[in-house]
Parts: sequence; C-alpha cells; structure tokens
Amino acid sequence: MLDGKNITITGGTGSLGKVLVRRILSGEVGIPERVLILSRDEAKQHEMRLSYQHPTTSTDEIVYNNFRQLLQFQIGDVRNSTDVVRAVRGADIVVNAAALKQVPSCEYFPEQAIFTNCLGAVNVCESIRTLDYAVDVVVGVSTDKACKPVNVMGMTKAVQERVFCAANIESTHTRFVTVRYGNVLASRGSVIPLFLEQLRRGGPLTITDSRMTRFLLSLDEAVDTVFAAIRDARPGETFVPRCPSAMVTDIAVALIGAAAIRTEVTGIRPGEKLHEILISEEEMRHVRRSGGFLAIVPMLPELSGHTLSEQLGYEFSSATSPLALSEVSALLERHQLLPAQAPIGHEQELLR
Repeated sequence: MLDGKNITITGGTGSLGKVLVRRILSGEVGIPERVLILSRDEAKQHEMRLSYQHPTTSTDEIVYNNFRQLLQFQIGDVRNSTDVVRAVRGADIVVNAAALKQVPSCEYFPEQAIFTNCLGAVNVCESIRTLDYAVDVVVGVSTDKACKPVNVMGMTKAVQERVFCAANIESTHTRFVTVRYGNVLASRGSVIPLFLEQLRRGGPLTITDSRMTRFLLSLDEAVDTVFAAIRDARPGETFVPRCPSAMVTDIAVALIGAAAIRTEVTGIRPGEKLHEILISEEEMRHVRRSGGFLAIVPMLPELSGHTLSEQLGYEFSSATSPLALSEVSALLERHQLLPAQAPIGHEQELLR
C-alpha cells in the first residue's frame, strides 16, 4: 500500500505520529520513498530523530543529512500556509495529526484551537487544491469529542471533519477522509498516564465524576484505523474503529490493584462530557461496514453516491455497554499498562 510513496505527517512528533512513523518504517504495509514530519517543536523532532539513528552516528551527521534520509523533519506550523505548502509538495499521502487536543486548554484559549484544528485543516486542503498537487489521499485525525460536541476541542475537530469532507467536491484526484476514535491508551495527556503518575506519588487517583465512561483504544489500533482509511475510505468518509469502553472508576481500580491507594472525586472539568459518542443517532443512518471498521458516509449529496441498504441501528456511545472491571484489567494487562503489583482482589471489587 505504501510502496514507493512519499508521506507527510503533520504533528508527527505526537503520540500518534510516533507510533504511525514506527509502523510505517517497519515496512508492514510497504516501503515508502520518504516520510516527512512537519511540527513546530524542534526538541521533540531532535529526540525522535535520535531514536532512529545508530548509536555510533554523530549529532553533526544527523543534522546535516536530514534531507538525505528516509525519515525527514521540517520545522514549521500547520497554521502557516507557507509551511504547509512546503510540507505537502511531492507527497502522495498526507496525515494531518497536528492538533490542540487538551479539553481545558481549548476552553480557555478557543482562538488557538481554531487556528490549529480548523485553519490548519484549511491550509492542508487549500495547498493541495490551489497548487494542484497530485496527492492521492489526505487523512484528517479527529476524535469522539467531535460527535455532538460540547467543548471547543470537539467543536473545532467537527469543523475539521467538514473541511476535509467538503474538499472532495472540488478535488479531481485527491481523496480527503477522516478517522474518528476515542481515548487513546497511554497517549500524552490522557487519563492513564495521569493515573500512573498519581500512583507513583502514592495517590490519590483523581476522578472528575464517578459516572464517567470513555472509549479505550491503543495507539496501534489508532494507527490501524489510519491505515484502513488510506486503503478503503471513500471520499468524505469518516472511519470509526469498533472499540470498547469502560467506567473511568474501573480504570482507576484496575490500575490500583491491591495497593492501598484511594480515589478522589474532584468535579467535572470545563468542557468535559460524562460519556463520549463515536457515532450519533443522526449519523447512524449514514453508516456502512468496512471490514472491522464503521464508515460514516458523507451527507453531502455530491459525495454520498448511493442509498445505504443497512443502518447501524444504535448510537455508538461509551455508556452503552462498558466493560466489566475484570475485562478492563485484562485489557490494560494486554497492553502492558498495569503496574507491577499484586492483581486486583475481592476488596477492590467491592469498591465498584
């Protein structure tokens, strides 16, 4: 699928970007010609660059041979159209993973979320359209918070989805698609790294609301969704993985295990939802199945193409059927996220 392709990843030094690059460079879906990372953090770029170099390689060789490597780095910002033009020039595949994704930060600085999450997407689309770049496919990375959004982060991601969808109408050779998924296990800023750090300090584990549920997806499963969208998504579609959900209280209890650490309810944060939704009741009538994924078909008549013969039949919400505590523990153990300690016991079961 990626043999001989030139790939550009905006925000490629983030949690998803790093795993995406590792999987691409593994050759599992073909050997690319070039992988270019666009991001504005030179420290993260340098750290990532070093991680792919042989231990005997000097720093000078790393810096000055940047554009002779399979993996290349460009300092720049998706907000800056000139930076984006340079980054997508010659690309066959573009993955737009650049984002402001912290819910409270976006609530307090909504204009910054608009600049990155909305105008960044516009810059990607306009660079390709106005310069007539021969890009095969563009994948926008979205979030469950874009579905029935109540916070700025979700609102801006919902707009990003629409920007990529509408870009297909004037596109003659580029597919613009998106992926939408829930809370990514162990990604920077998510709940599990927070809980693990609180565990390290001896607690308590802070829970904003005891009723809260979240979808759970590993970074590798998020990358699987990106690969599936590159391969199979039709113009304007949004690919959604079939991922489980859990009570946040159960995640905390599973991580605590047999340790004598308490939890503390602190109150819901600005813009936070009790439950997340991956496919709304409005969207469930516009869904088709594609392998192990659900594809939300665009509602624009120019792109929908045909009447769907099947519907999802339910709203895909994290509150619908969350995993049992034992299943949450098994999932975290499978992804090697449980601390090295005694397994959960009868006492913790009673805390639920």
